[in-house]
Amino acid sequence: MLSRGLGANVWDADGNRYVDFAAGFGALLVGHSHPAIVAAVRSQSEQLLLALGDVFPADAKVELLERLTALYPGPAQGILAQSGSDAVSAALKTALLVTGRPGVIAFGGAYHGLGYGPMAACGLRESYREPFAAQLGRHVRFVPYPSNSVVLAETLQLVHAELVQGTVGAVLVEPILGRGGVVVPPPEFLPELARLTREHSALLVADEIWTGLGRCGELARSFSSCLPDLICFGKGLGGGLPLSAVIGRRELMQAWQRPAEVVHTATFAGAPLACSAALATLNVIEREQLAERASSLGAQLEQRLATVLAPHGFSVRGAGLMIGIDLGPRPGAAGTLMGALLRRGYLTTTGGGQREVLVLTPPLVIDPALLIDFPIALSSALAEVAS
Repeated sequence: MLSRGLGANVWDADGNRYVDFAAGFGALLVGHSHPAIVAAVRSQSEQLLLALGDVFPADAKVELLERLTALYPGPAQGILAQSGSDAVSAALKTALLVTGRPGVIAFGGAYHGLGYGPMAACGLRESYREPFAAQLGRHVRFVPYPSNSVVLAETLQLVHAELVQGTVGAVLVEPILGRGGVVVPPPEFLPELARLTREHSALLVADEIWTGLGRCGELARSFSSCLPDLICFGKGLGGGLPLSAVIGRRELMQAWQRPAEVVHTATFAGAPLACSAALATLNVIEREQLAERASSLGAQLEQRLATVLAPHGFSVRGAGLMIGIDLGPRPGAAGTLMGALLRRGYLTTTGGGQREVLVLTPPLVIDPALLIDFPIALSSALAEVAS
């Protein structure tokens, strides 16, 4: 039971300190209680806690949308929501409004949230969908997420076969598979996916909820290889407060303007407190060059981890400060290792369909000394679980 946090450290109710390599499932990009976030929330709390949605929006909401749409290359518009699942829902709705096609291509191992729209596209575990299958749409088709060039060829063939049927409006993809095990696809994956969607008049929706805003060393992982039609941000956007967004090409987002009112909103979507925290978060990311920092520190950490893991036959992969340690075909092995690391003062999480991948997503502001110490603790933990 955690009671407080500061930077990359958290304390439990008994006063024990841990180094946080989970950071709220990757959401605390600038760490716990960053002074800029605390100041922004305190200031906003003394001015306006809640506005009136899209009827009379808060000034912080308008400013944040302007800031987010400026990240997209070209004219763009956006919708604010409360969670990653909400943002994906808004993106899927947008794709249907634009194309008139209900079909969605999703990927094995993918996780997009557990609202009904995103849950139907959740390929991580069948058990997440099965109890609710009777209420889920039948419009999603799953294809393998490519971890290498051999799988990529098969994946692109399957995507093409689905697109040519003319029923698919959206291809929903994580630039790096997150909860699915930090799987980094071949570099040609996203460009080829973008080409296929354009050829068949579908929309490419990039779920950057985990990968975006500097986590993987770039503000948007997908931007380095293609331009998605719609992009979803979340997790770290709110600096610890619930907030997400879907940003897309302006001409596509215009599809929401219809003779009869159609909206995607909620009472607390774009609430001023969360928007102020988000603006402060974006300022910190830019001012402290956290994307570049994540790229540099992540590469160094991966190199050190590879040295520790090699004698055990395990591998490491990732981008920036989103790293997965693959323990091979050992169901639940990452959970066991997670417990051993907890006893050594480190919080981590697990990924992969069988929880066989240890996931590291520390705050981007983490002290490099804490990264240097981690491989030593990992070596000790591996020796414990192997004994």
